[in-house]
Amino acid sequence: MLSLSCGIHKVGNGLSRVMCILEPCVTKLGVTGVTASHRRYVTSLNPSHGLTEEQTAIHQLATDFAAKEMLPNMALWDEKELFPVDTMRAAAALGFGAIYASEEYGGTGLSRLDASIIFEALSKGCTSTTAYISIHNMCAWMIDHFGNASQKEQWIPQLAAMEKFASYCLTEPGAGSDAASLSTAAKRDGADLVLNGSKAFISGGGDTDVYLVMCRTGGPGPKGISCVLVEKGTPGLNFGKKERKVGWNSQPTRMVIFEDCRIPATNILGSEGQGFSIAMKGLNGGRINIASCSLGAAQASLEAAVDYVKVRKQFSKPLASFQNTQFRLAEMGTEVVASRLLVRNAARALQDDHPDTVPLCSMAKYFVTERCFQVINEALQLHGGYGYLKDYPVQQYLRDSRVHMILEGTNEVMRLLIARHILSEWK
Repeated sequence: MLSLSCGIHKVGNGLSRVMCILEPCVTKLGVTGVTASHRRYVTSLNPSHGLTEEQTAIHQLATDFAAKEMLPNMALWDEKELFPVDTMRAAAALGFGAIYASEEYGGTGLSRLDASIIFEALSKGCTSTTAYISIHNMCAWMIDHFGNASQKEQWIPQLAAMEKFASYCLTEPGAGSDAASLSTAAKRDGADLVLNGSKAFISGGGDTDVYLVMCRTGGPGPKGISCVLVEKGTPGLNFGKKERKVGWNSQPTRMVIFEDCRIPATNILGSEGQGFSIAMKGLNGGRINIASCSLGAAQASLEAAVDYVKVRKQFSKPLASFQNTQFRLAEMGTEVVASRLLVRNAARALQDDHPDTVPLCSMAKYFVTERCFQVINEALQLHGGYGYLKDYPVQQYLRDSRVHMILEGTNEVMRLLIARHILSEWK
């Protein structure tokens, strides 16, 4: 079995960061010359089924880290609303800080499917913390994919190691699903941009180091939007109060406020007017990532429910012996496997730049976040009154996964994107 002692301190650059950890373990498995092209297309209730040997080893690495470093602290982080910086940096030492950013500037260089596998595994340890890690990864990829050499050199190594943390700033108090109507503006003043406006519901807000901000540098509509990098400590960058939330309590959420916030125009990511496209491309991956987090929470809840119904007795029989329980478990297991297939299919589509990437990512996000939430809810129901107690983790998986149906594009917007594709296919 893979052990966290298999080279966790041998941290190199890029893919070698993961491979130096995996190599002794893969050798034990008798695997040589494995490439990402050696794919299998069968999955089951075991999340590692259908993966290559290399991916299985990566999955085991993330699973072990989640079990040892995250799960024992999950309830405490939630109760005390702690942002577990040290634990996330330990995850970054395994290559989980910039998973699908390129190796050239210090990313791990893995695929979108690999990232999904990792986020699913980590979410069993703490869904809230993993969700933030997934957002951080999305930001790292955006800089890696759209940034210039100077921006990449400055930020990717620090984000990959989680020496610095990133936040994604799109939503505004008056612009949620209608993101193209955002009003935060950046006006030219010589070689600078001066930002005014505010962003709402920003994960990591106030505690992170760089903010990828979508702002209006041109006229109305999506073509007038640019993406800029704003560092913490920049004069005019302020934060609202820490929001009190139902779940996701291991990551802070605040408004991000710009009041004559002056940044150099060289902080534009990509080209001026490209911001909306950058935001949407980032969200394609973000939707797969957040669906993967729901999937991990559902898998953990299903496993907890199975363990519980085998030992809990009513009418002198284990709950597992009743047909109603068995039918519920059958439905839950089917939903989990269907969700996993949909997520991994969308991850492959995104990696391969498939023409149907947008609807497939939208389908994965919509279907998986809703069905996996229902699986977790059923798991709580099978626990009876105990499921409602904070001594049992199922209630936290439920609270932490509820918001997944809202963020990264609401599921109502996902339905619109899917319907738009279906209508265009059969004109």
